Amino acid sequence: MAKNSTDRRAARVRRAIRKAANGRTRLSVFRSSKHIYAQVIDDLGGKTVAAASSLDKDLREKLKTGADVAAATEVGKLLAERAAAAGIKDVVFDRGRYLYHGRVKALADGAREGGLNF
Repeated sequence: MAKNSTDRRAARVRRAIRKAANGRTRLSVFRSSKHIYAQVIDDLGGKTVAAASSLDKDLREKLKTGADVAAATEVGKLLAERAAAAGIKDVVFDRGRYLYHGRVKALADGAREGGLNF
């Protein structure tokens, strides 16, 4: 089955991350036109350790929209807080098919502010 260019890019990024991970958990990002989602994934166990999105109840009241840089920063901070509660400090950042710019970069900066190391 033929993959389109975004699927190939996501696979290429993920392959490079798996090599560099050294057993660390992966912070994966997904963004849609209206929301942004992030999760910390343990690839060895195949489990999601922590997750946050602009759809979370406590964020939804604070945010004007889920599709801007401010929302991405808040999601990053919330994810870092939840990961710390689960005992995760070091992750490897998986931008997926997206360029490290705008909302993706804001989420990463928010997660760093919250205490994640990558």
